[in-house]
Amino acid sequence: MPRVARRCAVSLIGMIMKSAGRRISGLSAPDRPQRALILASFVSRVGNGLFNTASVLYFTLVVHLPAARVGVGLTIAGLVGLLAGIPAGNLADRYGPRTVWLTALAMQAATMAAFVFIHDWVTFTLIATLDRLAATAGGAAGGALIARAGGERPAAFRAKLRTFVNLGVVLGTLGAAFAVSVDTRTAYTVLILANAASFAGAGLIALGGVPNYRPLPRPEEHHRAAVLRDRPFVSFVALYSAMGLQYQTVSLLLPIWLSAHTDAPRWTVAAVYAVNSGVCVLLQSRIGSRVETPRQGGRAFRLAGLFFLVSCPLMALTADVPVWVAPGLAVLAVVVHSLGEVWESSGGFAIGFGLAPDHAQGQYQGFFGVGFDAGQALAPVVLTTVVLGLGHTGWLLLGVFFAALGAAGPPVAAWAERTRRPDHDTADPARDRPDEAPAPLPDTV
Repeated sequence: MPRVARRCAVSLIGMIMKSAGRRISGLSAPDRPQRALILASFVSRVGNGLFNTASVLYFTLVVHLPAARVGVGLTIAGLVGLLAGIPAGNLADRYGPRTVWLTALAMQAATMAAFVFIHDWVTFTLIATLDRLAATAGGAAGGALIARAGGERPAAFRAKLRTFVNLGVVLGTLGAAFAVSVDTRTAYTVLILANAASFAGAGLIALGGVPNYRPLPRPEEHHRAAVLRDRPFVSFVALYSAMGLQYQTVSLLLPIWLSAHTDAPRWTVAAVYAVNSGVCVLLQSRIGSRVETPRQGGRAFRLAGLFFLVSCPLMALTADVPVWVAPGLAVLAVVVHSLGEVWESSGGFAIGFGLAPDHAQGQYQGFFGVGFDAGQALAPVVLTTVVLGLGHTGWLLLGVFFAALGAAGPPVAAWAERTRRPDHDTADPARDRPDEAPAPLPDTV
């Protein structure tokens, strides 16, 4: 069985790399701002993949911080980081998204480099908090920048961008395996500094290739917290944040279930991660290009819920089949789940960008990111206590929960569309006009 799995893994990696090659060659498209933004995001996410894979090992084995205290520090950092979302979004709307995004990238490069100098928990928590504040600010400004660079099709562009983001994380994760295998302070230090360099590199790419888009004029009644008064959008963010539990269903819940309730080989978890990443890389752009309006986003959300309704019970059944069947069933469940993930994220992009006023994309994307991050912070507690505590029943209820959330997608999208101003989608002739032209990018990547 392991031999078959290895062949399947090699085949999947080959498909991913072949697809990636086609997509990278597509970066020679005439829209150079989009090309630069994709390349910058890809570079930064390679660094994320390098760091995220081995960060906990570095903090516990090299810096010698207790694992529990690392968890507390990261929790504090994550909660404080949420505070930056809406303010950073407002800054992006007022001064231009590129300026705020570049500032956030520079701050992340500095905080990441500072991790190699930490020796105690207080310093670790302080640096981690600054890093999360910068990451949240960068997410808000980056969302506004995607909306501007995406032109009339921001959701489709965001789906294409996510393809490269996923690919970057996969490649970074593979690279991190070297540091983990060597397991020395020098190896981990190189890995962390490489992540810092990835943020700096992304900033330089964006500085040279992404225009400094002018802030759009605001209506007189604009408010700094207007998004909080937009009840349909707040409802959608709550819906999307709850549906976001599905991400950690694959990354956290299923691995725990496989190890605690099945005798499946250890490589099954790695296969699950590879399949999930592979499906998203191969299909995100293709499916995302078909989901661009809030109404289409609502339908995509409903379809995603149905996929999750099927995948969750399949994951639970891995505990009830012979050991030689469990890996194949787990992979099948993850394929179904990954299809739901692609539809769910595509629907989220379409609704998130489609409902936000052009002049307040930063504020809206900042709130969108805060809601999603809050959901991700709660996910481990919900999944490990409620779902695992109920066993098979918990898995079934989780699938029903996702399906119910998905069913709410179309009515929420329709409600939101009814509350939009009739002139919301009217093109502004200065909307995508930059203050300065981007510097030429090389024709090859």
